[in-house]
Amino acid sequence: MLKYGSDKPDLRNPLVIADATAFFNNSGFGLYDTKAANGEQIRAIAAPNAGDKPRSFFDKFDAYAKEEGMGGIAYVAFSSAGAKGIAKFLSEEKLNELKQTFGINDGDAVLFMGGAPKLINKFAGKVRNKLGEELGLFDYNAFKLCWIVDFPMYEENEETGKVEFSHNPFSMPQGGLDALLNKNPLEILAYQYDMVCNGVELASGAVRNHQPEIMYKAFEIAGYDHSVVDNKFGGMINAFKYGAPPHAGCAPGIDRTVMLLLDEPIIRDVIIFPLNGKAQDLMMQAPNTVTEEQLKELHIKLDLDNK
Repeated sequence: MLKYGSDKPDLRNPLVIADATAFFNNSGFGLYDTKAANGEQIRAIAAPNAGDKPRSFFDKFDAYAKEEGMGGIAYVAFSSAGAKGIAKFLSEEKLNELKQTFGINDGDAVLFMGGAPKLINKFAGKVRNKLGEELGLFDYNAFKLCWIVDFPMYEENEETGKVEFSHNPFSMPQGGLDALLNKNPLEILAYQYDMVCNGVELASGAVRNHQPEIMYKAFEIAGYDHSVVDNKFGGMINAFKYGAPPHAGCAPGIDRTVMLLLDEPIIRDVIIFPLNGKAQDLMMQAPNTVTEEQLKELHIKLDLDNK
């Protein structure tokens, strides 16, 4: 999330995100120094060969950040005419530190953005993609695959502050029962993984939790007692009590694979019977009415308002 701002990164874009919070410790640029001192995180994205871009190029990103409610974007551009942007607030020593820290050369630029820790990574990911497109850095003739691993087992609800499952509640926590008993829930990782290609999640899988005592404890941490697990997932938990082998896997989605092969941006364009905006299948004319005989065959009884 720090490097790409996404858990399904498009690796056709070579740009990466860096943590610049420590750099803005009495840097001379008061706005970001204050942000860092107040607990906000600062992110930096190096933009190769963007040093001679006009100010309008950087103003466009600043306006985009404000539209997204992120306050704005600062930059330093090492142009042929000298350093531009917030360079005037930085000492020569600090500018040299900037080059060394973020791998900047003459002719390059670097964009800075700041915000709350829970928001800044995803926003930086959007800027990374937008910047890569603007600079023409995407390799659109490639398929860039990667595995995303070590998903957090839990996350904190931003509104309630409660701990809840972040991805899949039926995954095995790394460290098993010992981790659930002795670690901070927000530090526990799960055996979960995604296969991603060009920013599209093709497959999602996990090592499943097959041990009842671990299942009960995992749900307890998220605020569910034993009775909830027994009531909602009784068939599964009872089967596990008789003994079940460890099991894991994943299944790539054929629709998403075809979408990538055809270079289609919308998955509905490659689905055989896509649903419209009202969740209707026009090809199959579904949903539709059924006969009393069909309902009786399936033991379904309707209790409808006779209007």
